[in-house]
Amino acid sequence: MELEAQASDRMDMEECTPTPLQRDPPVIRRLDEEVVNRIAAGEVIQRPLSAVKELVENSIDAGSASITVVVKDGGLKLVQVSDDGHGIRYEDLPILCERHTTSKLSKYEDLQSIKSMGFRGEALASMTYVGHVTVTTITKDQLHGYRATYKDGVMGCEPKACAAVKGTQIMIENLFYNMAARKKTLQNSADDYPKIVDLICRFAIHHMNINFSCRKHGAARADVQSVSKSSRLDAIRSVYGVSVAQNLLKIEVSDDPSSSSFKMDGFISNSNYIAKKIAMVLFINDRLVECGALKRAIEIVYAATLPKASKPFIYMSIKLPPEHVDVNVHPTKREVTLLNQEIIIEKIQYAIESKLRNSNESRTFREQKVDTLDNSVSTSKAASTPPSSFGTKPQKVPVHKMVRTDSQDPAGRLDAYLQSSQSSQMQRNSCLASMRSSIKERRNSRETADLTSIQELIREIDSSCHTELLDLVGHCTYLGMADDVFALLQHNTHLYLANVVNLSKELMYQQVLRRFAHFSAIQLSVPAPLRELVMLALKEDELEPEGIEHENLKEKIAEMNTKVIKQKSEMLEEYFGIHIDPDGNLSRLPIVLDQYTPDMDCVPELILCLGNDVNWDDEKDCFQTIAAAIANFYAFHPPLLPNPSGESLQFYKRSPPGDPEEGSTSHSPDDIPEEQIEQDLFLEAERAWSQREWSIQHVLFPSMRLFLKPPTSMATDGTFVKVASLEKLYKIFERC
Repeated sequence: MELEAQASDRMDMEECTPTPLQRDPPVIRRLDEEVVNRIAAGEVIQRPLSAVKELVENSIDAGSASITVVVKDGGLKLVQVSDDGHGIRYEDLPILCERHTTSKLSKYEDLQSIKSMGFRGEALASMTYVGHVTVTTITKDQLHGYRATYKDGVMGCEPKACAAVKGTQIMIENLFYNMAARKKTLQNSADDYPKIVDLICRFAIHHMNINFSCRKHGAARADVQSVSKSSRLDAIRSVYGVSVAQNLLKIEVSDDPSSSSFKMDGFISNSNYIAKKIAMVLFINDRLVECGALKRAIEIVYAATLPKASKPFIYMSIKLPPEHVDVNVHPTKREVTLLNQEIIIEKIQYAIESKLRNSNESRTFREQKVDTLDNSVSTSKAASTPPSSFGTKPQKVPVHKMVRTDSQDPAGRLDAYLQSSQSSQMQRNSCLASMRSSIKERRNSRETADLTSIQELIREIDSSCHTELLDLVGHCTYLGMADDVFALLQHNTHLYLANVVNLSKELMYQQVLRRFAHFSAIQLSVPAPLRELVMLALKEDELEPEGIEHENLKEKIAEMNTKVIKQKSEMLEEYFGIHIDPDGNLSRLPIVLDQYTPDMDCVPELILCLGNDVNWDDEKDCFQTIAAAIANFYAFHPPLLPNPSGESLQFYKRSPPGDPEEGSTSHSPDDIPEEQIEQDLFLEAERAWSQREWSIQHVLFPSMRLFLKPPTSMATDGTFVKVASLEKLYKIFERC
């Protein structure tokens, strides 16, 4: 009985024990139309600037000859856009601010040939959900105008008759009054008014036949006041000033004249234009848009060709057939998608590079009149101090903290104090135009392969990036080579030694991953058999010759590596641009940095690494090790021949016949007569070392500034060594 009672109690306890709640799937509900419209409105009208852009584009579509913009409190209190366009019909006013009501198209196919700025019919409706909208309009044949107010997409009451001038005036008050978080964020951030002024300036230089005006509410004078001009350059001069217009170069690009599929014209700044950030005004089919890929491509050209003027002013108008442009890819129509975008960008990039190279051969210097010595001194002081914010007094920089070098200057400062040992032929080949065209990256960031393993490797690079080293690499000044491996850099008031082999290897590794499956190719003049390349690499590795058994082992290793690489040839070509023909010959290698050719003597080592060091079984590890092998091949290793300067000059001394001891006697380099030097070997070494130093200065460091993300390990592995602080040295000298 006791056992039965215990069993009964246990069952009762189990029944009383609460079981985990099994939650039902959440119910899917249809959102109320008001909620949908509020969400959509917040996406279309992101800030006052968005509202101004939409309204100005509507005014342009209306055929206006004059557009006036008035803004109060950065647009949060008031945005008012007035034009003299064709106006709005009285019959259309009731549905004017309903979602998806438009006069621009009637069916989806019309998007293929759309030429107007607007087309969705969302902008005005969105404004009524986040602000109070008032519309005043009059058409050509009306005796008086009409005024109507709108809220949440609905007209408040019947339009009222009123006095009006030709065209339409749309006024938005209390923008984001019902979105507290958005309004607070915008109030705490910088005023939107400078962005609105910049927007109107961009419209003004493109639409030359329209008079634009932009001012703050209550201000007597407009901040932008443009009148119609007969030429584009005059329009730029009236909006951006003479200092910009006088430093511009006209540029034009087009397809075959017989076809009108692509045409670009515009203006780009020359070497005399210096600014702190790039200013790019881009119109595609008269639509103001942004294109990150094109902007990056242009920045790369300027960084390589005009390093001191690497923040250019760009105005560009591109004309394409409407069916080649997809305008319906962004909520605010800020971006578009182009057919054959990569080809178009490459053509524009090449045209800009050619224009800058030709213009860089001659520069125009304009005379400035200096009245007194005091004026010139004050001017030099102002130039040496950093710019201050508007309305504040510039701060004087202490002498010991003053930076006297320019990180954008490609010239090595040490070279000015050292006697040049380069041959005259090398000097003739090192003209300025060829120096500054050494980098020509034509890679679109969107081309990166979608393979998960590659994305993981790139994320690892991004996550391990050292912030301070990134700033150092991006803003350092190259001074010269301290020895065969270390370069001397200045960053602010500090001097560093930087290991160029480690830096170049990491840069090439990152570039291989970013250009994955999108490599250009180096075509070998004569295909090289893989087996012979592996044998060469194995012979270079051995310290002293071995017997026949060792030779047979090398043969087997060469056969095995050749077989493995031939089996993986399809993957190597598709992803890394390494082409192996069916006979086992290497015929093409990838280009990791354009205008830079690696040392072809290192090809055998690359092939041996691909055969021996790659883990072909794991995808991520495989791609990582292949990228590392290519990076090592492309790295800026010292040439095989010793540096033909200093003590190494002994290597090139010719031994007198019959007297080997004399040839080995140590002499000071200055004591060696020229006739005792092996001239052919000496010139070959001199050429190799000079070319390496030139490439480090004009290829490696400009590329590092643009692309390298230094890993955290470089902070501790000796890649960067801080050798001096100019600030501390100045204080020591001051005490002495």
